[in-house]
Amino acid sequence: MTSPFAAFNFSGKKALIRVDFNVPLDKQTYAIGDDNRMRAAVPTIVKILQDGGAVILMSHLGRPKEGPETKSSLIHITGHLQTLLSNAMNKEVLVQFANDCIGQEAYDKSENLKAGEVLLLENLRFYKEEEKGDASFAQKLSKLGDVYVNDAFGTAHRAHASTAVIAQYFSADKKMFGLLMEGEVKAAELVLHKAAKPFTAIIGGAKVSDKILIIENLLERATDIIIGGGMAYTFMKAQGGQIGKSLCEEDRLSTALDILNKAAAKGVNIHLPIDSVVADNFAADANTNISQSNQVPDGWMGLDIGPKAAESFAATIKNSKTILWNGPMGVFEMEKFQEGTKAIAVAVAEATANGAFSLVGGGDSVAAVNQFGFADQVSYVSTGGGAMLEYFEGKVLPGIAAIAVQ
Repeated sequence: MTSPFAAFNFSGKKALIRVDFNVPLDKQTYAIGDDNRMRAAVPTIVKILQDGGAVILMSHLGRPKEGPETKSSLIHITGHLQTLLSNAMNKEVLVQFANDCIGQEAYDKSENLKAGEVLLLENLRFYKEEEKGDASFAQKLSKLGDVYVNDAFGTAHRAHASTAVIAQYFSADKKMFGLLMEGEVKAAELVLHKAAKPFTAIIGGAKVSDKILIIENLLERATDIIIGGGMAYTFMKAQGGQIGKSLCEEDRLSTALDILNKAAAKGVNIHLPIDSVVADNFAADANTNISQSNQVPDGWMGLDIGPKAAESFAATIKNSKTILWNGPMGVFEMEKFQEGTKAIAVAVAEATANGAFSLVGGGDSVAAVNQFGFADQVSYVSTGGGAMLEYFEGKVLPGIAAIAVQ
């Protein structure tokens, strides 16, 4: 089925696109540390330009608290954006910049924008009204374009002026998702509502409290849930295991047991790491050993899943037809504790090659597949950490609802 965006002819139209250009900048040089979010928006921009439309881009950058500040200005990314678009279009694309996102300069530059041209607006969050979801601010933004395109999945869980409220100022046929947003929603919907079984969810990270809602929602859908990372030791201790000085949320022990009991009642297999790579210190040069995950010696802490756990988890993953991966298996940023996360990446890539659908989401998981070179060997890598997490918790995302619900 042709998407509304693909079917729309932008010729002669000015498309106001909410993108997520919240990229890391060097504090001294303002060089871009990771441009993946910018690259992800390029196909949407290119389609509009090729149709003969003009593009007005709006985004936030960082968390400015007191209005405009140099370090959070989007002017720092203008040159790189121009390079990305020029390369994609095989001709020079000039990116103009407006020193405000509303106001006379923004209106004048958007008014004079010609087909094939691009205008980048200054940081939306220089106005407190953006995060407050202020309707008047949203209406001022809406006047800059003929068509509203939301392509910022990373901010879809925020009911901000530019991500949700603005949609009410465009008719149903003049507001739509961009290609990135469409891809994100399609991939998430497939996993959440149309998953082929066996469906394995790999949930990692530090805290059970961060992942309770997603695990409980997945208990209704997954056949297998693999739990790794620091949160695994709360489950271990809840079952009476010895975890040394591993990370543990003492106030979540009953929650962990409750999850295990619910899983057993529903016939969902919960996989906890049999063994762990343990260290005598949270440091890259710490002494390490292998220990049973429920028998970690005093003074030691689990910082990665062990080889037996990696082998067991990989076997489950390779038997899956649908895979969701959110969160690393250990402190993969340190070389001594990255083998577990790498083993999961290898297994997910292998399962994908054998026909499984795999969705990787969450900042650390995405960083891991990129670091280990597997990003192009999984079905979909989500750009939205918090948004994807809330989607899989079963929450309605304002940025999606504003367009999907007419």
